[in-house]
Amino acid sequence: MATNRSRRLRKKLCVGEFQELGFELNLEFKEDLTEEAVDAFLDAFLVEAMDANGLDYVGGDDFGLVCSAKRGSVTEAQRAAVEAWLKARNELTKIELSPLLDAWYPENEINPVA
Repeated sequence: MATNRSRRLRKKLCVGEFQELGFELNLEFKEDLTEEAVDAFLDAFLVEAMDANGLDYVGGDDFGLVCSAKRGSVTEAQRAAVEAWLKARNELTKIELSPLLDAWYPENEINPVA
């Protein structure tokens, strides 16, 4: 694909100055947790960690991608807020958050902030 793209096309493809950042999330639940407890955790996670910080979660119970609910990028402050919320929960045995990455093209490097 051509690298000399118009501003409109860069915006549509979320590349260049329109790159959007997010982060991956890996969770491990305690083995003795019931299905109802996991569902309750996920409900609280979506309301208290995602909605409260203007974020969306795409994925399953234990792995997914966190991105901004609106067009744009996740900030380090939002990532830290989610991490703090997860660390305060006792349902989990392991929490892994990736560094911020390109939400549309994870193999691409993050553009430097000008």
